[in-house]
Amino acid sequence: MLRTACMSTGLAAASAFVGPAPSGGVVSSAATGQRFLAPEAASPEQPAGLGASGVLAAAGACAVAAGAAARAERRRPRARAVVACRAGGADTEAIAKQVAASAAATMVAVSAAAAPAAAYPIFAQQNYPNPREATGKIACANCHLQGKYIEVKMPHEVLPDTIFKTLIELPLKYEKRVQPIADGSKASLNAGAIAIMPEGWKLAPKDRLPKALKKQMKGLAWSPYSKDKPNIVVAGPVPGKIYETMVLPILAPDPNKTPEIVFNKYEFYFGGNRGRGQVYPEGNLSNVNMYTAAAEGTVTEIVPGEKVVITKADGTVVDSLIGKGATVVVEVGESVKKDEQITTNPNVGGFGQEDKEVTLQDMNRVYAYCGLSISIFLAQLVFVLKKKQFEKVQLAEGF
Repeated sequence: MLRTACMSTGLAAASAFVGPAPSGGVVSSAATGQRFLAPEAASPEQPAGLGASGVLAAAGACAVAAGAAARAERRRPRARAVVACRAGGADTEAIAKQVAASAAATMVAVSAAAAPAAAYPIFAQQNYPNPREATGKIACANCHLQGKYIEVKMPHEVLPDTIFKTLIELPLKYEKRVQPIADGSKASLNAGAIAIMPEGWKLAPKDRLPKALKKQMKGLAWSPYSKDKPNIVVAGPVPGKIYETMVLPILAPDPNKTPEIVFNKYEFYFGGNRGRGQVYPEGNLSNVNMYTAAAEGTVTEIVPGEKVVITKADGTVVDSLIGKGATVVVEVGESVKKDEQITTNPNVGGFGQEDKEVTLQDMNRVYAYCGLSISIFLAQLVFVLKKKQFEKVQLAEGF
């Protein structure tokens, strides 16, 4: 009975923390408060995970139930025999162990029930099995319409089964630039990145990372794009102020262990993103857009974050919808033309991509090249010495 009461109380406490996820797939950054993408349109509700507070609440409820059962046990009449008391104490001890086991099981179940948050790069992962199109464009460019420069630094040649560092730089004045988030308030920009590697190349395992490289990563977490594509990894959204330069550790394959991998030149494709997107995968616009007048006429009303009402010459009223947090640049009574700008453009972020080539080098080739170079050098040296000797002989003979 005690175990049943504990489990029911724990589930009740847990249900108090479980609720439907927000309609938008949004993740807020603890450091900057910036949401990388605004809520999805018509996204299905998903149960949110309990987190640490829910787990502690469930465990606390079990502890409270265990304490109540122990107090009830102590309140029993003392007229029972000592043997019965000892048996009751033994039962209490066994029940307490069962309570502890139930609490542990509840914590494990609650942790496993946590659903992944819907935010970038989850939009691309859900809608694009392959993030790189045949034209070379990465799927992120379909939602982040403005182009921004990125720079990728990586070695030109690497050896098999070695870990090398790749730097993805996303330059921007993150301290000064802000963007409207889903509720219309302004916040700093987050950043994200994607790396598309050839088959066989993958993210370096954590147990093989040098301490110096771990320190340079600043706790940045890279994750596979999908189970079928471990050679594609993504990171973000993370605060741009901290991760203006992202460090990606890559493990080179070993052709001696993997026959399908050969010593050759391989191409890598990188993408870097700053700020929120302007278009959702469903095609609807976010509030990080510039809005224009829907018709020609006179502005008669402005509802901040909702619409600008325009009255045409014939008296027809037309609403020009605007997003939350939009800064209107027209005033009531002002005449506007169709498709004329009525708000500022809040988009200060963007997406960029870059391609790189890396050669998987075989040391035997390096040794062969060194041997060839030395043999050519010695041959040229012998030729020059022989020529000098021949010239001395000619001088001695009077030629």
